[in-house]
Amino acid sequence: MKSILVTVVPEETKVAIVENDKLSSIEVERATHSHLVGNIYKGQVQNVLPGMQAAFVDIGTGKNAFMYIGDGLPADVKQTLPKPQKIHIGQQLPVQIIKDATGSKGPRATTHITLPGRNVVLLPTAAYIGMSRRIEDEAERSRLQKIAAKICPEGMGLIIRTVAAGVSEEALREDVEYLAKLWHSLMARFKMKSKGANLLYRDADLIIRTVRDNLTRDVDSMLIDNRAVCQRVRDFVQLLSPELTEKIRYYDSREPLFKHYGIEEELDNLGGRIVELKSGGFLVIDKTEALTVIDVNTGKYTGTTNLGETVYAANLEAAEEIMRQLRLRDIGGIIIVDFIDMEKDEQKEQLLEHLRELAKHDPTKTNIVDITSLGLVEITRKKSRQNLDSIIYSECPICRGRGRVESPETVSIRIAADIRRMEHKSHAEDGYEIEVHETVAEELRHNQLLMNLAAEFAMDIKVNATPGMHPENYAINMMRI
Repeated sequence: MKSILVTVVPEETKVAIVENDKLSSIEVERATHSHLVGNIYKGQVQNVLPGMQAAFVDIGTGKNAFMYIGDGLPADVKQTLPKPQKIHIGQQLPVQIIKDATGSKGPRATTHITLPGRNVVLLPTAAYIGMSRRIEDEAERSRLQKIAAKICPEGMGLIIRTVAAGVSEEALREDVEYLAKLWHSLMARFKMKSKGANLLYRDADLIIRTVRDNLTRDVDSMLIDNRAVCQRVRDFVQLLSPELTEKIRYYDSREPLFKHYGIEEELDNLGGRIVELKSGGFLVIDKTEALTVIDVNTGKYTGTTNLGETVYAANLEAAEEIMRQLRLRDIGGIIIVDFIDMEKDEQKEQLLEHLRELAKHDPTKTNIVDITSLGLVEITRKKSRQNLDSIIYSECPICRGRGRVESPETVSIRIAADIRRMEHKSHAEDGYEIEVHETVAEELRHNQLLMNLAAEFAMDIKVNATPGMHPENYAINMMRI
C-alpha cells in the first residue's frame, strides 16, 4: 500500500509518501526559497583556483557557484565554446546546479549536464549508458540495454530509470527525442550573445518532480488538497502516463489532509534529537555541518532470550528506523552510527547486509561502508537539496546553535567578576543596579554571592529581572542617589 499526499497553500507545498501506513519520505518547497538543483545556467567564471582544481562561477543568483574542473571540460561541452581551452576568468560555459547553497557556502555546479525525463535521463556530455539498480530482472535489463543502445543519440549517454521497466521502445524513443531537442534548444540559447550569467533551464517544481519521479504503477493513490493543482497534475499525467490518471484524486474534507493521515505529528517529531522505537529502545541523533552521529540505546527493551539475541534484535530494529530517518530528514554527508556492541561476527555481517538491503530502497545514493570492532557503522549519503531542518528551522537565538546556555550560577560568577573589576577602577559609593534574566535573578536572590560582594565593598547591590533578556546577558549600572 503506497500513497502520495500533497498539501498546497500559496506559501508552500508539502509532499509526503506513505508506505504501509508509515511515512517514508517528506519534502517541502516554499515560494520564497526555491531550489536551484537541476537548473542549468549560462555561467561566467569569476575566479579559478588551480591548486584546488576548482572555479567560482557567477550564475546570476547572488552567490557564486563552486565547481570542480579537474583536467578540463568534457569534449562535448568544449565544442560549444569558441576555443577548446582550459577554464579561465571571464569565460562563459553551461553549468548545472547539483547541490543547493548551505549556510555560507554557495551552490555546487558541474559541466556534466543531466536532463531527466519520465523514463530516461539524458547525458548530453557523456557517452555512457547506465540503468537503475532497482530493475533486478535480468531479461528486462537486457531488453532495456539493447533499446538504449539503439535510441541513444550519437555522442550522448542515457540512464534508464526504474519506471522504464516494461515500457515500450516507442515510448522510450519519444522520451529521448524530446530531451535531445530540449538540449539543442538550450545550446542555441547558450550561444546567443549576452552579457553576464542567465538561466537556461529551470527544473520542474516539487509537484511535477514528484509525478515524474515517484508516480509509478505501485502507487495506489495520489491525494491533492488543492483543486486547481489536482487538475494540473491530472492533465500532465494524461500526457505522460494516461493509465495512471485515475490514481490522482482531489481530497475534499474539512480535516486537513496531513492531520487526517497523522503526518503533522510525524513532522513535529522530526525536529527532535530522540526517536523512540516500538520495542522501548531509542535513537539519539546529533548533527554538525558535515557529520551526523546516531547512537542506538536499548532503553526499556530487555528482550526475551539471552543478552546477545536481545542486542542483535535491538540493532536490527534500530537499523530500519535509522534508514527511515535518513530519508525523512534528508540527512546527507557522513553518518556514523553507534550500534550496541555485538560479540558475534556473524551478527555484525547480517546487520551490515540488512542495512545495504534497506539502502537499495533510498532514491538518494547511500553507501554502507563497514562496521568496526566498537560497533560503529559508517554511512555516506549524497547531499543535494536543502534538507527539512534547514527549511523549517533556524539557529536558536538564545543558545546560538550550541544546544545549551550558561547556567544561572555561571552568569552570577561572571557578574561578580565584572563588579570586582569595576571596583578596582572606581568605587561606587551608592552601589550597583543589575539587570538580568529571570533565572539569573532568582539565583542571585537565593545564594550568598551578592551579599558577600556587598559586604566586601561596603555598598548596596540591587537586582532587577528584565523580561525577554538573553539568559547569558546582563547590565551593571552604578546607582545614583
